[in-house]
Amino acid sequence: MFRPVALFIGLRYTRAKRRNHFISFISLMSMLGIALGILVLITVLSVMNGFDREIQKRVFSMVPPITVGSFVNAITNWQQVVNTLHQFPKVRAVAPFVSGEVMLTSTNLVQPALLTGIEPLAEKNISQLADKVVQGTLTDLIPGRFGIVIGEELANRLDVALGDKITVITPHVSLSLAGVMPRLKRFTVLGIFRAGSGFGFDAGLAFVNLVDAQKLFEMGTAVTALHVKIDDAYAAPKFAEQLARALGQNARVTDWTQQFGEYFRMVAQEKAMMFFILMLIILVAAFNLVSTLVMVVNEKEADIAILRTLGATPQMVMAIFIIQGSIIGIIGTLLGVVGGIALALHVTAVVNWIEHLFHVQFLSSSVYFLDYLPSSLEWGDVWRISVSALMLSLFATLYPAWRAARTEPVEALRYE
Repeated sequence: MFRPVALFIGLRYTRAKRRNHFISFISLMSMLGIALGILVLITVLSVMNGFDREIQKRVFSMVPPITVGSFVNAITNWQQVVNTLHQFPKVRAVAPFVSGEVMLTSTNLVQPALLTGIEPLAEKNISQLADKVVQGTLTDLIPGRFGIVIGEELANRLDVALGDKITVITPHVSLSLAGVMPRLKRFTVLGIFRAGSGFGFDAGLAFVNLVDAQKLFEMGTAVTALHVKIDDAYAAPKFAEQLARALGQNARVTDWTQQFGEYFRMVAQEKAMMFFILMLIILVAAFNLVSTLVMVVNEKEADIAILRTLGATPQMVMAIFIIQGSIIGIIGTLLGVVGGIALALHVTAVVNWIEHLFHVQFLSSSVYFLDYLPSSLEWGDVWRISVSALMLSLFATLYPAWRAARTEPVEALRYE
């Protein structure tokens, strides 16, 4: 069977048992170093992707992609604006809301909160608030009933449960015989939601019916703004610019990146930095591959000289050692990719098993938003890591191969 001479000899050198066991050990360490670096890199990036995915779920389940408001702090013709927004194909749902900063009191306890008046049925199309309610239901917010749904942490701080009364104090004032008095209204707790820790939703948000909020803030039939839902939340900034141009200069269009964009950009930067830092592990293994091939070249000087006298060109000699080093890199890459994929797919179960075995908890939801280690394997990361490792392995072979190609047969065979 015909095979190129350089490929045949390169494969033969790879399989051959070396007289110098130290060289064999360094070759093995180079291969394992590449595999370990790839395994760690795939696993770490998968864990970071998992954290990013879980945080996105929590943010986007409560925060709408786009908010359309007015620079005069109220929209009086909001039904007309809703009809205009529905003319855009990307718009999936629109819901009006009224919001304002308030103080919630119960007995002697006081807590600040952002009170939002919503239409319960319309809100189901915008956010997952209805699914986050763990006690009561969102549909219990009926106009005129003055019910309120608050976060679980806020309920604990106010020491209230379903059916208890909460006094809502607004910054608006009313004139009476006693003088200037703040506006306040008693609401009944009809629901408690749990959005999860990390962004303060459970501790700082409260929801009432839209009509009740309009009465509380004396807004008549106007609303503060409109929540707009689109399919791709990451396209919100560009689409928000289109809406701003279409709705005119009086419209104030914002998107989720203005509130949480810095955090997600920070996560993306950390992921990029982690990629380059962990690539250093593979780079160290590549340096070991350089030293391995240099020692192999020194050991095989006589063989190289003989090949040269038989007619082998410098390019053929160079190809032999490039093939030999590349095989080590390919095997190491394959081992690392297989191990990294296997660990990334099962890292959550492995960490849970270790926690159960040693009765420890590595993650606390109060610090890391989650109490388990998430993982999300992205094949694009696997591809980038694999190609980078193979390229480093290939570059590591160039200098030793070039040095082998410069071997002079006369000098190499002088003392043989």
